[in-house]
Amino acid sequence: MHGEYKVHGGKLVVVDLDVVDDRLSGVQVAGDFFLEPAEALADIRAALDGLPVTSSAADIADAVNAGLRPDAVMIGFSPEAVAIAVRRALGVAGTWRDYEWQIIEAPAVPPAIHLALDEVLAQEVAAGRRAPTLRFWEWERPAIIIGAFQSLRNEVDMEATAKFGVQTVRRVTGGGAMFVEPGSTITYSLYAPAALVRDMSFAESYAFLDEWVLKALNSLGIDAVYKPLNDIASSKGKIGGAAQKRFHGGAILHHVTMAYDMDAEKMTQVLRIGREKLSDKGTASAVKRVDPVRSQTGLPREEVIRRMRETFVSLNGGKAGSITAEEYAAAEKLAAEKFLTEDWLRHIP
Repeated sequence: MHGEYKVHGGKLVVVDLDVVDDRLSGVQVAGDFFLEPAEALADIRAALDGLPVTSSAADIADAVNAGLRPDAVMIGFSPEAVAIAVRRALGVAGTWRDYEWQIIEAPAVPPAIHLALDEVLAQEVAAGRRAPTLRFWEWERPAIIIGAFQSLRNEVDMEATAKFGVQTVRRVTGGGAMFVEPGSTITYSLYAPAALVRDMSFAESYAFLDEWVLKALNSLGIDAVYKPLNDIASSKGKIGGAAQKRFHGGAILHHVTMAYDMDAEKMTQVLRIGREKLSDKGTASAVKRVDPVRSQTGLPREEVIRRMRETFVSLNGGKAGSITAEEYAAAEKLAAEKFLTEDWLRHIP
């Protein structure tokens, strides 16, 4: 069995192995990486030989770590990269830990740039030029982000947005309108290989991709639950909503906005939230429909995001990443040509 994994920004790891009695046997590890001392390659092979074929990526990486001599230095690859190559050789890659995640926390940018970055980064993952990524957003200004299929005039009071200085943009995913202000929401995007949700329905993939954030919120004392199709809720009300798009080439965009400290009164003035939309929400007013994370935790927004990041890493792995200059440039171009145009915003009047 043969498996390969190219570390993003690093080197190629190649694994060849046999399976005997449901255990790895005769494992060979090769590639264009660097390893000091050279004898440490034998440590890696020995650590892998005999492992059960049912070993998770974390189990395999732990075995490699434990088997390496103390002075070993891996350059351009890691125990996690070896584990991914082994899992690919076995034909069982597809869990969170079968990818080396990057986590991005970048400075605030305008709303249209955020939407363009979503498309650019998802396409980069699809093309194999970017590792699967979790990105936390920072909002530069107040905005309304309407869904791809919503009517602008039915959703947004444009006179009120002008009064309050709120910009309106349209995203590529479906779902409902969001009102955001700097410091008032927690927004994140996942750019994941489609293989991560292989054989799942859309409904199943929503629940699967949000499971980690539910655990993070639970650890903060919020009784957060997933409410089909795309809501994150608690016994005290809705917390946030998710939206999703799958791109040609094999990547999935899954993004979520959660209310942290929402100005619900302003929201009801800039959004045309009607009784019909609220009729299945079990509440009589939009103000009651949004329950900020701040009121349920008493924690600063940064602390909530820190816990989310730590929970993601503990469950799925990941290391700090960044947006490249080329990706920013592509996003600025896409924003100018698409997300900032009246044709895109008003294609459903």
